[in-house]
Amino acid sequence: MRRSILALAAILISAAGAQAQSYPNRPITMVVPFPAGGATTVLARIVGEHMKGALGQPVIIENIGGASGSLGTGRAARAAPDGYTLSFGNWASHVGSGAMYSLQFDLHADLVPVAFIANSPLWVVAKNGFPARDLKEFIAWLKANPGKGSAATVGVGSGSHMCGIYIQSVTKTEFQFVPYRGGAPAMQDLVGGQVDFMCDFAGNSLPNARNGQIRPIAVMAKQRWFAMPNVPTFEEMGIKGLEMSFWHGLWAPKGTDKEIVARLNAAVRAAFADPTVKARYNDMGQELPAPAQQSPEALARFHKAETDKWWPIIKAANIKIQ
Repeated sequence: MRRSILALAAILISAAGAQAQSYPNRPITMVVPFPAGGATTVLARIVGEHMKGALGQPVIIENIGGASGSLGTGRAARAAPDGYTLSFGNWASHVGSGAMYSLQFDLHADLVPVAFIANSPLWVVAKNGFPARDLKEFIAWLKANPGKGSAATVGVGSGSHMCGIYIQSVTKTEFQFVPYRGGAPAMQDLVGGQVDFMCDFAGNSLPNARNGQIRPIAVMAKQRWFAMPNVPTFEEMGIKGLEMSFWHGLWAPKGTDKEIVARLNAAVRAAFADPTVKARYNDMGQELPAPAQQSPEALARFHKAETDKWWPIIKAANIKIQ
């Protein structure tokens, strides 16, 4: 009996090794858990397009939005662990959603880190007709008009929503939240003047700021953002502690062979080294991860640290899912 079990184990190990060696032999699906059109999808396409060359197979982007990214992330987490379905996500889908929803999967145990993809700060941007022109005027207006300002968010519990709650808590102000299904429709209404401002993933709204369609107020980072160095940080304007980054990563389903994960990670690293990819990152205001941050282990550590930091904050806010 024991000999039969050992023989079966040997067969399974051999089959797994053969699968890893022949990988990939068909197209790979990268699930983006947000509607098409936002900066997360654009970033996935940039990386996925270059990975195609390294892997020899197309990387297809599949957008599955809803529930702060948890629907699409769950679809990827439940996929076969063969390297053909990957989870591309960000702070909202892989940190915030876990504190907001009763998920049918575990964001850490059911996903295998592949690579840290990018980082970018959040910032506050306002419609051009908003009366405040800088952070001090912005805070003064909110205090003088409690509950009258409107802030666009990419859904309840999203990074933009939590950023807004964070601002309310630190500045002792009140304003209304207006939820949208994605960054693109939220930005469309901000440009159109239907909402007053937004605490946004900076890479998402950079083109609109550069075109003068919206007005940047302040960046939520320790240092000014390289993409728009003329925009001050909250700290240098006298408000300490308001820092929040919006990062992206790539994962595979639990049980994916280590050799497959290594191949995927190598394909991502190859993308980072490409001058065209670097230029497109720069255009989007995205920071490439440093070499020490590019391993699966580095993403695992960072992901856990972000979860440990933000889950208590989100749960303490007592946000109710509608």
